[in-house]
Amino acid sequence: MRICLVGAGRVATQLGPALLRAGHTITHVWSRTAASAAALAAQLPGAGATTTLDLRQMEAELILLAVPDAAVEPLLAQLQLPANVLAAHTAGALPLAVFASYPHLRGGVFYPLQTFSPGRMVDWATLPLCLEAADAASQATLLALAHSLSQDVRLLNSGQRLLLHTAAVFAGNFTNHVLGISHALLQEAGLPFELILPLVRETVEKALAYPPFTVQTGPAARHDAPTLARHQTALQAHPMWQEVYATVSRSIQQQAAEPSAG
Repeated sequence: MRICLVGAGRVATQLGPALLRAGHTITHVWSRTAASAAALAAQLPGAGATTTLDLRQMEAELILLAVPDAAVEPLLAQLQLPANVLAAHTAGALPLAVFASYPHLRGGVFYPLQTFSPGRMVDWATLPLCLEAADAASQATLLALAHSLSQDVRLLNSGQRLLLHTAAVFAGNFTNHVLGISHALLQEAGLPFELILPLVRETVEKALAYPPFTVQTGPAARHDAPTLARHQTALQAHPMWQEVYATVSRSIQQQAAEPSAG
C-alpha cells in the first residue's frame, strides 16, 4: 500500500518503519517542521519530506494522520487532500465523526493501543490495533493494513474506543505518574527505587492474573485510619500528592463497598 504519513512525532516515528518492514511504501512524510519531516523521511527509503498543506499530488492510497488528538481536527480543516482518498487518524479518543464535515474524504480510524517513547521500540506483532471506517471498502483496506502489522486487530466503534482510551490512561499514564510519586518520595528518604520493584512486579502480576479489584490490599482496603492519617502527615510537603492519596483511598473504599466489587 502507498501511504502518506502526516506527522513526525512519537507515533509516526515508530509506525513509519513498521509499515516499511511490512512491505508498504511511505510516499511522503508531512510535518509542520521541515527538520522533523526530513529526519523521519530519511529513515524511510523513497519517502519525500514536505511541509506543504496541499497534499493533492501525493500519490497515496491512504493518508495516515499520526498526530496528537488535538491536532487532528485543525489539520483536517487546513490540509488539501485528494478527493475520495482514505484518510485515517490514529487518535484514541476522537470519534470517526471528525470526518463528517469532509464528504470528499473516506474516513477511518487506525488506533494503536500502546505508549510510545523515544528510544523504546514496541512489538507491533502483539500490539492491539483498533479500527473503524465509514464504509465497507475502507474497513477492508484498514483491516488488510492492520493484519500486515499485528496479530491483534479489532473493530471498535467510537464509543468503545473512547472508553478503551480512558481505561488505557488509567492503566498506563496514571500508573506511571503514581510510580513517579513513589520514586520521588524514595529519593527524599535517600532510598533506591529498586527497593519497591518486587512489590511493583507482584502487584502487576496479580492484577493480570485476577480481577484487580478482588486483590486490592493496603490501608485503605482494610480501613486502617491511623495509617492513612500518618501517610497524609508524611505528605504534608506535597499537597497535590496528599489530594491524590486521599482521592484514591476513598475510591478504593467505595469500590470495596459496592455489591458488584470485582
